[in-house]
Amino acid sequence: MADPRIVTLGCRLNAFESEVMRQRAGAALDGAIVVNTCAVTAEATRQARQAIRKARRENPTARIVVTGCAAQLEPHTFAAMPEVDRVVGNLEKFDPALLAGDGVEVGDIMAAEDTARHLFDGEGIDAFADRARAFVQIQQGCDHRCTFCIIPFARGRSQSVPAAAVIAQVRRLVDGGHKEIVLTGVDISSYGSDLGDASSLGTLVSAILVAVPDLMRLRLSSLDPAVLDDALFRALAEEDRLMPHLHLSLQAMDDMVLKRMKRRHDRAMALEFCRRARAARPDVQFGADLIAGFPTETDAMFESTLAGVAESGAVYLHVFPYSTRQGTPAAKMPAVPHAARKDRAARLRHAGETALGAYLRSRVGAEIEVLAEADGRGRCRHYAPVRLDFDPPPGAVEKVRVAAVADGHLVGTRAA
Repeated sequence: MADPRIVTLGCRLNAFESEVMRQRAGAALDGAIVVNTCAVTAEATRQARQAIRKARRENPTARIVVTGCAAQLEPHTFAAMPEVDRVVGNLEKFDPALLAGDGVEVGDIMAAEDTARHLFDGEGIDAFADRARAFVQIQQGCDHRCTFCIIPFARGRSQSVPAAAVIAQVRRLVDGGHKEIVLTGVDISSYGSDLGDASSLGTLVSAILVAVPDLMRLRLSSLDPAVLDDALFRALAEEDRLMPHLHLSLQAMDDMVLKRMKRRHDRAMALEFCRRARAARPDVQFGADLIAGFPTETDAMFESTLAGVAESGAVYLHVFPYSTRQGTPAAKMPAVPHAARKDRAARLRHAGETALGAYLRSRVGAEIEVLAEADGRGRCRHYAPVRLDFDPPPGAVEKVRVAAVADGHLVGTRAA
């Protein structure tokens, strides 16, 4: 039997779940193509349809199974595509029998609120195919309703994976050779709020690092700056194996825009998060998700965001021009013209490129540790991209000296 090919679109959580599918249902799928879709924007759903059509063109006789958030939200849309042989939801994709079933009937797809009942059950996965760093799901779903976001309707309410199961999965991946683990979920800052004890993301981080001493590097995916977790700041100060790079779900830095987004933080809270993180680990570097041209955003509001991002010191900016997502409250708000959204996104990206360039130049001459990826590339502890003048095996952690900066990355030579 042939292994299935899984096309993963979207977030790190999808990447983890694709590996779960690959290792649980590989034999049952027998060479099928599984498209694990994303629905974060209307563009993401369009790209999912595009990926399905491409898969059919390139594999005219293959069986195509569609799952993930877009399939959860719009099962009938995908079931109507002539290229599709099977549609399953976010819970059903972990059942080999349902994945391998026949037909495109969608009546068995469970409601979004039920999909959060799926939590990683401890069976574990052994490794990530073709990835130097491994992702581990610690949380599922989201209890918040940001006005631009459709994902809670695809993922359901927030539920945390018990710490023992997370630690067992981390240990299994480390035993399999992975030196860096990234904790991921929909809203990992809410970790532990449903467990009925004092658990938090910070306490989980500390527990992992104590229980898995062979883990070299632990990294976090996107954080909500509304959650000021004392245990997390303490771990950042005390645990050198917790990487000094935090990616924040800012979205904006103007209080009126944040209010209309129905975010839980305001500008002052975001800046306080950055201040506390720097107090704990002075060398910490920040990334940020940002939406340019959110409905009702004026020029003055955008300038407030631009200035706030600069004040935060974020150097890795992930910028999206606002994309209307039907089914969300923001879709009914007065829209910013497309040209203005595009211009504002370009200005934010330019600001990010300028900040990142200054940071990279400050590292020239430094000795750093790099997790090697494919083709002589890698990431340092602070997440800066590095091109190496030698080609270590993917997954190796190498000490290198930064010789130069070129095209948005560091150039590293093997340290003496």
